[in-house]
Amino acid sequence: MKIATFNINGIKARIDRLLDWLGRAAPDVALLQEIKSVDEGFPREAIEALGYTVETHGQKGFNGVAILSRLPLDDVARRLPGDEADEQARWIEATVIGTRPIRVAGLYLPNGNPAPGPKFDYKLAWMDRMEARVRAILAAETPAVFAGDYNVIPQAEDAARPEAWVTDALFRPESRAAFHRLVNLGLTDAIRARQPDGPGPFTFWDYQAAAWERNDGIRIDHLLLTPQAADLLRAAGVDRDERALEKPSDHVPVWIDLDA
Repeated sequence: MKIATFNINGIKARIDRLLDWLGRAAPDVALLQEIKSVDEGFPREAIEALGYTVETHGQKGFNGVAILSRLPLDDVARRLPGDEADEQARWIEATVIGTRPIRVAGLYLPNGNPAPGPKFDYKLAWMDRMEARVRAILAAETPAVFAGDYNVIPQAEDAARPEAWVTDALFRPESRAAFHRLVNLGLTDAIRARQPDGPGPFTFWDYQAAAWERNDGIRIDHLLLTPQAADLLRAAGVDRDERALEKPSDHVPVWIDLDA
């Protein structure tokens, strides 16, 4: 089962780019972030024509997450538990029915800038809520994947120029500590499991200052696996070349292949 995460940075602006990638990469499951669309406005017909079931949790103009699956989905849930007042569309999860069921959670973690400040406080509180949800899923002792744009640079080797990010919410010690608390629950960072040495691979290059041309990237898109999912891991990679195509997202797809 090939599972990918892709911050598409606007589904309507990049639907052709997405369809092209789906046709070439052929993931069984694609978890999208920043669809920037309400559910009713999501261009599902074009994606369904490729054989995908589409589940969305949208929001007008920003945020928004989606699951695209060529395999049956069960028990779809939207919204990260823990704060009924939080209306931002940043979490969707479902069980994918392959040769064995895999629980997948697609997430768009808050950016948190400027930090310190209310947006950074929201980011850390959101990560606390995610930790609680991860603990609950871990207790089930079943294969699960938490995939998406984490907006966290975990370590210095995950940035081309780590010194440039020292005061940024993506690299502040509090963000990194919250990320490592997740990993230390028993999760496996799939890319680092297969590519332990940095710098890179990077998954995001800003549109400004020729970041792509200079390979001034960061790694903020992650797939974290429960022990039961990590046991099924066969391969993991980053579709880096997508960033060089016309009208790209500033992120690229990251994927895993599970024996499932």
